[in-house]
Amino acid sequence: MNPRELTYRMPAEWQTHACTFLSWPVRASMCAPENYAPVCRGYAAFAQAIAEFEPVVLLINENEEERVTSFLHPSAYPINLRVLPHNDSWVRDNGPTFLINEQEELAGVNWRFNAWGGKYTPWDLDDALAAKLLDELGIQRYDAPLVMEGGSFHVDGEGSLLTTEQCLLNPNRNPELDRAQIEQILKEYLNISKVIWLKNGLSGDETDGHVDNIACFAAPGKILIQSCGDPNDENWQITEENIARLRQMLDAKGRKLEVIRVPQPPKRVNGSERLTLSYLNFYFVNGGIILPVFGDDAEETDQQAITILSETFPDRRIRPVDGTAIIGEGGNVHCATQQMPAYRKRGSGTN
Repeated sequence: MNPRELTYRMPAEWQTHACTFLSWPVRASMCAPENYAPVCRGYAAFAQAIAEFEPVVLLINENEEERVTSFLHPSAYPINLRVLPHNDSWVRDNGPTFLINEQEELAGVNWRFNAWGGKYTPWDLDDALAAKLLDELGIQRYDAPLVMEGGSFHVDGEGSLLTTEQCLLNPNRNPELDRAQIEQILKEYLNISKVIWLKNGLSGDETDGHVDNIACFAAPGKILIQSCGDPNDENWQITEENIARLRQMLDAKGRKLEVIRVPQPPKRVNGSERLTLSYLNFYFVNGGIILPVFGDDAEETDQQAITILSETFPDRRIRPVDGTAIIGEGGNVHCATQQMPAYRKRGSGTN
């Protein structure tokens, strides 16, 4: 039986977490291995910011404990280290998607993983990571027949899923499946009933348009989207087309969508490549939001993002972190994290 038939569903990210998983960077797989130490400092800062709000489990490769510990501030909140082999550090994409059922019991989806359409080799450890983690934790596992990354979709916890055509319909993921077949698998494994399709992700995004860089649910019926005010910027047409689509759509409950714009940071490049700077790559934690900010010429838009999120989530503490720390590797806070929802063990209380 599939998860939907057993009443499992993916809860919204803002629902209470049991913990957050991160994976430690792997120098051999980095875009710029000469930046290993600064990137590690960035990951350590993310982990310790999240630990202010909830438990953190940091996945490391073998014989790395001493090195990893050297980057963690000893007086900060504790970080739990767990050895689990991986090729790359983006646990949002290669980790499991956690589910809960009507009894609030935990399960997980093991998606197939092919390194964002075969862009980086090897990826064998990453493809095995989700299944291995679920099995080691003794969590019910469902193996989905779909190449999928966690950063390519968001859910509202009430039946709606947000994604982009650019990523999910890309022939480098599931060339044998059409839109209807992909939607059916998502319905069976995440227990959603409506897919809200944006067209493209941000310019320069090497993930082929992950939605977690451009838009997310703020609540059922409410979507935050990064917007661009310059018609000469490549992101202007991308974001305006997505906003136009959203204004014509209803969610799974038949609600018209409220759209909240978040102005994008100023454009930055690394050599000839545009960096995918995004405030929408923030991460919900218990009682707060971990928000990447970019400083320097982005100070004005940083403050705008903080203000918008503070007004949208008045009961959450907005915790800024340095968004430039790992952006050269292609992602940010949301890409680096994976939430495990609070759950109830069989025959016991809630975790």
